[in-house]
Amino acid sequence: MKNKYPNLLFKVICIMLVALFMAACKRELIPNQVTRDTTTTIIDTTGHGGTTVKDTLPSFYSPVGLAVDAAGNIYVADYGNNLIRKISPTGLVSTLAGNGSQGLINATGLLASFNQPTGIAVDAAGNVYVGDAGNNRIRKITSAGAVSTLAGSDSTGYADGADTTASFFHPEGITLDAAGNVYVADAGNNLIRKVAPNGTVSTLAGNGTNVGETNIFSNPTGVAADAAGNIYVANYINNNILKVSAAGVISIVAGSGAAGASNGSGGSATFYFPNSVAVDAANNVYVADGINNLIRKITPDGTVSTLAGSGIAGAADNTGTAASFDGPAGLAVDAAGNVYVADSNNNRIRKITPVGVVTTVAGNGLAGAKNGQAVARRNTKSIKAATNKKLPVFYRKK
Repeated sequence: MKNKYPNLLFKVICIMLVALFMAACKRELIPNQVTRDTTTTIIDTTGHGGTTVKDTLPSFYSPVGLAVDAAGNIYVADYGNNLIRKISPTGLVSTLAGNGSQGLINATGLLASFNQPTGIAVDAAGNVYVGDAGNNRIRKITSAGAVSTLAGSDSTGYADGADTTASFFHPEGITLDAAGNVYVADAGNNLIRKVAPNGTVSTLAGNGTNVGETNIFSNPTGVAADAAGNIYVANYINNNILKVSAAGVISIVAGSGAAGASNGSGGSATFYFPNSVAVDAANNVYVADGINNLIRKITPDGTVSTLAGSGIAGAADNTGTAASFDGPAGLAVDAAGNVYVADSNNNRIRKITPVGVVTTVAGNGLAGAKNGQAVARRNTKSIKAATNKKLPVFYRKK
């Protein structure tokens, strides 16, 4: 009888050679080179930031708040991951604070916890302030990563007072003035609150406290301060942008109140659920026009134009209206006039130059919490569009 084993052995050897050939020829997208995250001494094995993978595309999950410091570091309120992330000027993403689980732990670095961090701001000393919406608190993170509660309590409400005796209802956007006061878009209360450096909370505008109109706020979700101390407000449900003076006088900067995407002057322009604002040194106001998937610009004379975005959901890096966004949220402006966008549904951080050129700073498009730095992208098609569930970030009263 003919021996079958030599044929079988020959087939096995052939299969092994093919497998070895394919493995040898496979071109890894970006080789993994693991380096320790210098922001912490704790190695986090859950993917929430204890280790950075230098040649890896970092990931976010519904980032909604941004701040940029004088050195060019970008801070991200990574809403879906309950983390505060940091992007260095070279594009290295690390975790500044948070363990990735919903919670209210004041501690250092990865030992701390947040619940739906939404707004974020940074002062000249490197302290980071967070609108911790799910916890109804304003948190403070030192440059060393130590997290504490600046203001807010276990109670949901609108009580003014000293630090933890005060209360908020889903505080979202936050901003700082030159004196270190923190201003809060207290979305659930339809108020603009002020938190002094010592933690004392007062109400700047809303519910009849202001000199201007009463009941003008409807889910304010974003705030930005200019050099003169004026506070600009993204008035989410009312589809307009408001200005609150230091004396509490409210005026409408732009927006008719109707939903739309019309450019024009002041009240003739339209927005569709604007959620965040930022102001540059020349007092131009930038607006994350969420449903329209646009970044709008308002000049000091009230003229509204589209800085970037086609209006169609997408993730294209290009110039002006040839670029695309999907649910743009938090905004920040650096000293050179570059606008940074938390492109929430795309899970990316984007950059727009003053002439409207849009690029991706960080994020692979998929929901995740991987730290690292994309040193090279050999195949940009591998950066996929976001496929994970889109989170309902901004509070809306039922």
